[in-house]
Amino acid sequence: MAVIPSHQRQGIGSQLVRAGLDRCAALGTRFVVVLGHRDYYPRFGFLPASHFRLWCSWPVPEGVFMATELVLGVLASAEGLVSYEIEFNDV
Repeated sequence: MAVIPSHQRQGIGSQLVRAGLDRCAALGTRFVVVLGHRDYYPRFGFLPASHFRLWCSWPVPEGVFMATELVLGVLASAEGLVSYEIEFNDV
């Protein structure tokens, strides 16, 4: 998710994240992971994925790979490596 710099700080990004999380919940998604800015996503309930014993398949700095539960407690017994589709390798 990205917002053109001239349109940032107007709440557009927050609206997009909330709408995305709402849509995921409506589709029955139980949790969401994100690779993003460590100071931005926690406001939407994201925690470092290591809190849930989840790790990214790419070498990323601690705190930028995050997760949130859309169904409370769904990650309580989870543990493992999260892999992305191959299309993301060139992003």
